[in-house]
Amino acid sequence: MNLLKEGHYRSSDRNISLALTMLFTGLAAGALTALLLAPKSGRRLRRDLRERLEDARESVGDQASEWAEKAKARITPMGKPFRRAV
Repeated sequence: MNLLKEGHYRSSDRNISLALTMLFTGLAAGALTALLLAPKSGRRLRRDLRERLEDARESVGDQASEWAEKAKARITPMGKPFRRAV
């Protein structure tokens, strides 16, 4: 009996979200380390950090908006039966 061929597998959105969160956290830590270890002047380093922070904020905001839209798309159909019952 080969369980790998017969099993049913499904991925969890929670697992995917956690993996993406950890990925982006690692990328941010690596980018910050690279910036801090690179030989740059103080003014240039601060400017680069500010630009990267703004990019990261925008990226996180975009991801949060996408997750909110997905959540709304899943929740909206669930609410329809309750509205009909009232």
